[in-house]
Amino acid sequence: MSKAKVLVTGIIPEEGLKDLRATFDVTYDPEKETREWILANLADFDGLLLMGTKADRELIDAGKNLKIITTNGVGFDHVDTSYAKEKGIVVSNCPMGVRVPTAEMTFALLLATVRRLFFYDKVVREGNWMDVSEKKYMGMSLQGKTLGIYGMGRIGSEVGRFCQALGMQVIYNDVHPLDSGLEKQLNVKYVDFDTMVKTADVITLHAPALPSTVGIFNADVFSKMKNTAYLINAARGVLVKEADLVDALKNGDIAGAGLDVFENEPNVSTELRSLNNVIMSPHAGTGTLEARTAIAQEASKNLMSYLNDGKALNQVNA
Repeated sequence: MSKAKVLVTGIIPEEGLKDLRATFDVTYDPEKETREWILANLADFDGLLLMGTKADRELIDAGKNLKIITTNGVGFDHVDTSYAKEKGIVVSNCPMGVRVPTAEMTFALLLATVRRLFFYDKVVREGNWMDVSEKKYMGMSLQGKTLGIYGMGRIGSEVGRFCQALGMQVIYNDVHPLDSGLEKQLNVKYVDFDTMVKTADVITLHAPALPSTVGIFNADVFSKMKNTAYLINAARGVLVKEADLVDALKNGDIAGAGLDVFENEPNVSTELRSLNNVIMSPHAGTGTLEARTAIAQEASKNLMSYLNDGKALNQVNA
């Protein structure tokens, strides 16, 4: 019996593909796998491990024999999940491998932002110095402050634990509140969106990109936040209206921002890049060998379970 054929796209650590290679006929050659090559050859494959390109209608139509697409990460807004369902194609994601590394990045950005590390680093690198006894140069301590988590899933819960270790109180907003037992276990409190926005000293974003969440952090929201508050986004860039954020940072509506994702990435506005009260990273939330290996292994399990046993794991278009 011939092995199922799987195409791997993007840049994936080989360490994460060992089981996949042992199970299927795997094609992985990132140097030749341009979008044009993928469109021309996708009909030959049963499964697709997707990274670095969009699975829009054109690509899905090209996959005439595709049975499953698994993203190499938790996000799936680059896949037309509804159209894939129409075509009988399962779409899965990888929610577990991203949990801790993305929470770590969120926490790193949070600390760097409130303690103004980009600004301090820039000053020292330029050969200058400052007296941080002056209030205008000071950052913010986290002990006793309130963290607002927008999207209380696996990553948000992990960030809450990290921040509680520093003495922060945690409130959250999500489409549905957690059950009371889990809230008690996590030591968090559900509040409505406006209350979170007005109350939190730091807001971290962990929601997916959906019609209901795109652009939800905009000028109106920034005007309601404390002018001493900070925004941290390591989720999806489109949750934040970048032009509105720039205005809020320039006008002092909020104190600063830490960003790993951007509305139009990889393009980041010149205005945003020029500000001293924002620290940025290039969508590097899972940018460790350990994390990328674990995600590839999780994606491989999605493919192996469905193509071998017909059991869909982590399906997002059921």
